[in-house]
Amino acid sequence: MTGYLLRRIFYALPILIGVNLITFALFFMVNSPDDMARMQLGVKRVTPEAIQQWKAERGYDKPLFINESAHGLNQVTQTIFFEKSARLFAGDFGRSEDGREIGQEIRERMGPSLAIAVLTFVIGLGLTVSLALFLVLFRGTWLDRTGVVICVGLMSISSLFFIIGGQFLFARVLQLVPISGYSSNPLVAWHFLILPVLVAVVAGVGGSTRWYRTLFLEEIAKDYVRTARAKGLSDAAVLFRHVLRNGLIPILTGVVVVIPSLFMGSLLLESFFGIPGLGSYTIDAIAAQDFAVVRAMVFLGSVLYLVGLILTDLSYTLVDPRIRLK
Repeated sequence: MTGYLLRRIFYALPILIGVNLITFALFFMVNSPDDMARMQLGVKRVTPEAIQQWKAERGYDKPLFINESAHGLNQVTQTIFFEKSARLFAGDFGRSEDGREIGQEIRERMGPSLAIAVLTFVIGLGLTVSLALFLVLFRGTWLDRTGVVICVGLMSISSLFFIIGGQFLFARVLQLVPISGYSSNPLVAWHFLILPVLVAVVAGVGGSTRWYRTLFLEEIAKDYVRTARAKGLSDAAVLFRHVLRNGLIPILTGVVVVIPSLFMGSLLLESFFGIPGLGSYTIDAIAAQDFAVVRAMVFLGSVLYLVGLILTDLSYTLVDPRIRLK
């Protein structure tokens, strides 16, 4: 197990380095620091002196990879690549364009993002798996056909419709919950989380339920299911004790995609509902052309995705005893 984890971490390093290099090239080679300064200061009526001052204040006036004017190790460390990209591997995210510590902002905003994402993940996964098992239990009946039609209909509707419709119906018409906002007080915060969590669960229930139903239908046609039935087990017992367990492996593979969003937040939800999480932080950084924040969030998302892949492999051993990590 330990050897496997070390190998996976070793294999992940080239991926992170590649992501880092591609991001660096996009921000500093395709889009030069001079272009970044013009976008921040205004494309029109900007002087070369103002551009140079902006670059000097933010450390963008240094060479990209090699600083020939420095000596020794400073030739590498006093460069844009080392200060803006290489330090990300040490968890040093630097400062945003307005001078704030990006690492501190991430720590403060991770809580609201986790509050929404974890609730959405747990409730959504439990609901969709239960609905899929229910449809499989009544497969071929009018309940199954009606459920599939509803799932396809939900898949055809844009997430924006659920967000705007939910805000209009529950917040404006019925006035059951606030239309947007957030509170750091846990006793009050739940009031602001009900609507975004409800919208997120409803928006994703159609596609997930239909996919899980397909997985369970494939499992229920296998030989071990017929053997279990021959031994006298009921359909419900077969579904929950055998089909569900064997269908968890592809479900866990899909769940890994959700893990980065547990920390990174939802871009749309947080923006529309005014949640001060990492998703809205990223959107605000893109709108403000804060390249330092965008670079940090891209790198953080890559790290979380790789961690999710490793956790998925480990979870396989829990649901399938035949799998051994060597």
